[in-house]
Amino acid sequence: MEYDFEPFHRHCKISLNQPAPTPDDELARLRAEVMRLREQLATTERIYAHFVPQQLLQFLAIRNIRDIRLGLQTEKRMTVLFSDIRDFTSLSESMTPQENFNFLNSYLSQMEPVISLHRGVIDKYIGDAIMALFPDSPDDALLGALAMLERLDAYNHGRARAGYLPMRIGIGINTGFVMMGTVGGSGRMDGTVISDAVNVSARLEQLTKDYGVPLLISEHTYHSLEDPGRYQIRFLDRLRLKGKHEPQSVYEVYECDPGPLRQAKTRTRQRFEEALACYHLRDIPAARNRLLECLAEAPGDIPARIYLDRCDEYLRTGHYENVSDSMLVPAWMESFNAGHNEIDSHHRNMLGQISNLASSIRDGRCQQLGGLFDALRQQAVERFDVEEGLMQDTGYPFLPEHVQQHRRFIRNLDELRARLDAGNDNLLYLAFQIKLTLSDWLINHSLKFDRHLVQYMRQREQSPAS
Repeated sequence: MEYDFEPFHRHCKISLNQPAPTPDDELARLRAEVMRLREQLATTERIYAHFVPQQLLQFLAIRNIRDIRLGLQTEKRMTVLFSDIRDFTSLSESMTPQENFNFLNSYLSQMEPVISLHRGVIDKYIGDAIMALFPDSPDDALLGALAMLERLDAYNHGRARAGYLPMRIGIGINTGFVMMGTVGGSGRMDGTVISDAVNVSARLEQLTKDYGVPLLISEHTYHSLEDPGRYQIRFLDRLRLKGKHEPQSVYEVYECDPGPLRQAKTRTRQRFEEALACYHLRDIPAARNRLLECLAEAPGDIPARIYLDRCDEYLRTGHYENVSDSMLVPAWMESFNAGHNEIDSHHRNMLGQISNLASSIRDGRCQQLGGLFDALRQQAVERFDVEEGLMQDTGYPFLPEHVQQHRRFIRNLDELRARLDAGNDNLLYLAFQIKLTLSDWLINHSLKFDRHLVQYMRQREQSPAS
């Protein structure tokens, strides 16, 4: 039998011509594989960052997403922004599912860089809604919201050129303490923010529909701004938000209204706020007269129209649409206590002084006002110093924010005295401003800031080693 060895020889020649890999070759191969795996891991982490913001990891003191675990948490004071597309359901009904996604992604891609540019972090998208966090400053949040409205205006110009209807959005902003952390179960967890401050910002966003305005902020945000006077803001209402016991003030920011309307609102701002002061203190005829003056100059002022309708409803039926208190300055109640005898006693005395000041202004007893202002200011400075000493002694982590609020009260007091000395303001309006910026500030400060301080002090007493 004959055998053909040629194929075998050809194979052997090929094999023999390939040198065996050297240790350097193997090391180079391993290095290339490690580099490939590193790039793959970096790409994976970048993709994860689209779902879990890197800033959330920083807030939780996590250096790597692989270190996330269930139950991590931290407390911060932040400003929360909620925004939502108006009439999105009606818009989406005329679109296919694919068109809906294209529409949403087109809109959200316009808003996301604006929020990031103002040091905001998008916590989540909820359908067509955006929830964003601003950890550094309430001014960041407000400037970011105004930039969102400006970007929307430019976006709507593009939509109009393409033959689409313009979009409208509502934005609500609130400032307060939030708990950030991870929640869920063994199979699925998520980073989230839990707080009353979050709920309030969502409620404010919903209220923009009722008042026909694009942007509302809470009194907590208003009093936390570096300088509220740099923005075009006016008081809009004092009410109890859904699910809340204590009333709070709501402010409209109208800086992005169309030019003629914005200018008219600025010219009529004091008359508008005087009308609201009269309305909330139940002088309905005076409120109605001022609202008519406002609408004569700013016929597109929807909130003024709403209040005029309320006045007409009251005169026609006696129904007063206001769930807030109509007292100029309420008496101190036990429910206002922060839980610290010294702090609560100080606040009780201060509220009594504020009440005396507001009543004297309302009744025209101006000869004694200088002394009342001086006494209130002196007591506020002295007692705030005591509180700040307590915070320093206990290592309270939110001392700077608390001090900022104390300084805001003093500035409010000084500004009110300057306005009174100028003699250009209606006395009832000034008395109502004392209610908004002094007495309501004091009550909410006790309920929010001082109650938080007292809780922290109690925790320190229970676990001094921490």
